[in-house]
Amino acid sequence: MVVNSADPFETDERRALRALVAAFTEREVAPNMDTWEQDGSVPIELHRAAAKSGLLELGFPEAAGGAGDYIDLAILIEELIGHGGSPGLCGALLTHTIAAPHIAAAGDPEQIAKYVRPALDGRKIGSLAITEPGTGSDVAGVGTAAVRDGDHYVVNGAKTYITSGTRADFVTTVVRTGGPGHSGLSLLIVDTDTPGFSVGRRLEKMGCRCSDTAELHYDNVRVPAANLVGAEGTAFKQLMTRLDGERLNLAVQG
Repeated sequence: MVVNSADPFETDERRALRALVAAFTEREVAPNMDTWEQDGSVPIELHRAAAKSGLLELGFPEAAGGAGDYIDLAILIEELIGHGGSPGLCGALLTHTIAAPHIAAAGDPEQIAKYVRPALDGRKIGSLAITEPGTGSDVAGVGTAAVRDGDHYVVNGAKTYITSGTRADFVTTVVRTGGPGHSGLSLLIVDTDTPGFSVGRRLEKMGCRCSDTAELHYDNVRVPAANLVGAEGTAFKQLMTRLDGERLNLAVQG
């Protein structure tokens, strides 16, 4: 067989990556899919096993503990799906790819150490909270409010249909710190053990059941101002630079 060396998907390293992910999926994922679908979630042990194989770091910058690029992440998704996984499995196991990229890109060393590296190591589960009961997925219409109070923000509002919401250790939350429209939005990292934060209920779905989905409530949640990702008013721009990649991930699954 003649291998086209100009094809970026067919380097020696990426063929080895395909074999690694295929073996991991057949060993760790496929035999357990029925159970996880019934349970409505995947265990933290799967995240740790994937991290031990170097699979959770793909697509993240080296400065944040990552390795590889988007092609490597696409290969990971292809092989997970092709060897016994599912879109729901990808949503659950790769939840860090929507929860943590904004934090990694902002480059705050303390945030990276507290949230990004543990997520890539399979020690913490992250979630991204945008969608709300009253606004749906209209990002510019987000109403969850974060009011500055000294060294903290006080957050009030609700989110719905949040992937990994029942398992998350932290939630990268879109909040309104300013006026109406996209320019008033910011990103805050909310630890789920913070008083006033709660999971309303786990949402039942027709498919992708092993990817847990939840309603979240914020009732006077005091979040350290140090948990602001980037500058105030920049959430919309941060989100738009990442959501395209999330949609592309779904296309790769297809």
